[in-house]
Amino acid sequence: SLTIGLLGMAFKAEIDDVRASLSYKFKKLLNGQARAVLTTDPFVTTDPDLMPFDEVVSKSDLLILCTPHAAYSDADLKGKPVVDVWGQLDGANIIR
Repeated sequence: SLTIGLLGMAFKAEIDDVRASLSYKFKKLLNGQARAVLTTDPFVTTDPDLMPFDEVVSKSDLLILCTPHAAYSDADLKGKPVVDVWGQLDGANIIR
């Protein structure tokens, strides 16, 4: 069972609004399947479960880009495999 890191919990990029965010629905679905689901977002301040970006990356086996914040484009993902349905990231370990 994997520890999964979700990058971006806001409804859309570059905002802090989490209303109707699919990231939270996705987190709920993964909670029953993964060892742990860790979350981070540079804009959201209302969720006490959010962790610092570097901590989520280091503790996760797999990362999923949920909200395509610009900050993630050149972030150091430590070579972890990343699911990027947005086509925003480049690298050898990007899964599309």
